[in-house]
Amino acid sequence: MGRFYVTTPIYYVNDVPHLGNAYTTTVGDALARWHRLLGDEVWYLTGTDEHGLKVLRTATDQGMQPKAWTDRTSRRFVDAWRALEMSNDDFIRTTEERHHRSVQLFMQAIYDNGYLRKGTYEGWYCVSCEAYYQETELVEGRLCPVHERPVEWFSEENWFFELSRFEDRLLAWYEESPGAVQPETRRNEALGIIKGGLHDISITRTSIDWGVPVPWDEGHVFYVWYDALVNYVSAIGFGVDDERFRKWWPSVCHLLGKDIVRFHCVWWPAMCMAAGIDPPASFFVHGYLLVGGKKMAKSAFNQIDPVELAGDVGIDALRYYLLREVPLGNDGEFTYEGLIGRYNSELANNLGNLLSRVSAVVVSKCAGVGPPPQPASSSRLAAAAAEVVEDVRRGWAGFAPQEALEATWRLIRAANAELEAVEPWRREPGPEVDAVLGDALEVLRIVAVLVSPVLFKVAPEIWRRIGLEGSPEAPGNAAVEDGVLAWGGYPGGLPVTKGSPIFPRRVVDAGVE
Repeated sequence: MGRFYVTTPIYYVNDVPHLGNAYTTTVGDALARWHRLLGDEVWYLTGTDEHGLKVLRTATDQGMQPKAWTDRTSRRFVDAWRALEMSNDDFIRTTEERHHRSVQLFMQAIYDNGYLRKGTYEGWYCVSCEAYYQETELVEGRLCPVHERPVEWFSEENWFFELSRFEDRLLAWYEESPGAVQPETRRNEALGIIKGGLHDISITRTSIDWGVPVPWDEGHVFYVWYDALVNYVSAIGFGVDDERFRKWWPSVCHLLGKDIVRFHCVWWPAMCMAAGIDPPASFFVHGYLLVGGKKMAKSAFNQIDPVELAGDVGIDALRYYLLREVPLGNDGEFTYEGLIGRYNSELANNLGNLLSRVSAVVVSKCAGVGPPPQPASSSRLAAAAAEVVEDVRRGWAGFAPQEALEATWRLIRAANAELEAVEPWRREPGPEVDAVLGDALEVLRIVAVLVSPVLFKVAPEIWRRIGLEGSPEAPGNAAVEDGVLAWGGYPGGLPVTKGSPIFPRRVVDAGVE
């Protein structure tokens, strides 16, 4: 049994939870569920980022104290992830005392190790990004390259992190850990930033007091990005519970969007080195979920409420679309028409139809008692199932859930094709009917396990309808040894029940299939 510690970025409380946030959180959730299925010990972390100038200004505009404002706005994310039944083990808020304590200990270690210096910073600052930009990084009109909004000139006394001292160490780490940052394009992007020359960066603010206080210099608070990045270690007890930190840190995997590569894949490993701990074990950088060709954002007026959408099509269907539509790492365009198209063609017509027709024919031809599958040596589906199981394992291991799902659907289509070839509904009860139905039931058993990290509501229903006890999501079910994915696990002799379609067909507009 291994360990898997997976994190999402912590989300700004000024935003409402939108489908772009839900995309990252769903990826993390599916990975966590897959690793539990392997039998790994899993810790899944998400949370909210609650400090900084942007939050302070918004709270002031609302006539509220920032803590009261963040108490209200952080709750929106907690409620959204609960409504979407995310399986996160922890939800961290940067206003929590446990976080403050670890931030101060972490940054104190960097200070004690001699990587901080005091000075004055002047530069162009994007409040929405909570980040400084060089003049050459701005777009025409002196606009932020991310938000396309005017930047502001800031000048204040700061403590600086001497990032420039870590160029060689970062390059050496990338050389020694070629798979730490995936996909390769993002690894190359981070390397390009490092090779282009690193500048020392401001890590404290004196112009605001909404942040974690700097323990060695009264009047300074930590710059929001450094406070936020430390959540990954504060949540597992850095400086407070050394045993717990040592347990989880070596197995960390950071999920993040491509717009924050610089902060996570350059700044954060250097900060870890400066604090005297190993850099993160792995990063996976995904692309944007686009609407109308643009990243979802409040400023773009293209946000989609994931809870409302899940209420329309179902949690499982939304998760399937998010993970199946676009290869993880690429940008992808979200359309409601595309969602309904995959729902009908793959969930309703393929998986739903397989379950419906098998259960109906078992009831009509086998008195509702499921026959066992054929031995692997006699079944045309056994070899396909074994190949699919390996492809699914490979897909999840490679951060390619879309490949894992495509492999699973190959098996579903193969089982449907076998039913079409034999047509058991047209035959008299007997060995031929038992053979094809037993094989189809075995495929449904294997598929229920394979889809459970994504379709966690439907998978147990498939399991129940084919008469199995326990759960397809049981820890260890997908383990290479002692798992349940080998052909021949359906015992036969179990009651099979019909039911309403697990994915009733949908329409986009009235009268339009």
